[in-house]
Amino acid sequence: MGDIIVKRVYDGGPFEGTAFLVDGMWPRGVRKDELERVRWVRDIAPSAELRRWFGHRPERFAEFRRRYREELDGEADTVQPLLEAARAGKVTLLYAARDTEHNNAVVLREYLRDRLAGPDG
Repeated sequence: MGDIIVKRVYDGGPFEGTAFLVDGMWPRGVRKDELERVRWVRDIAPSAELRRWFGHRPERFAEFRRRYREELDGEADTVQPLLEAARAGKVTLLYAARDTEHNNAVVLREYLRDRLAGPDG
């Protein structure tokens, strides 16, 4: 199993291993050619409703984490390519949020690690 790295897209590359943009919207000010080797998996992002509710408010992060993990449980087909890439080597999860500790990529990394460590991992 490879390492799963979480990195802010604005910090620039190169990105280690297989890189995935895990936001539902394309990051502002980033040209497509800057991320030409990055796979955008917008369907893995939190729902618009959950994202709006969270509003990047740290005091809501624990509940956001719980709700987002529930959403991920229902997205097995979308999660699978990330799990396969992580089994094969390093993976970088890219996000655009300013907060480096309270964002969907942090939750997604935890989720993937838990799935890889589980009985089917």
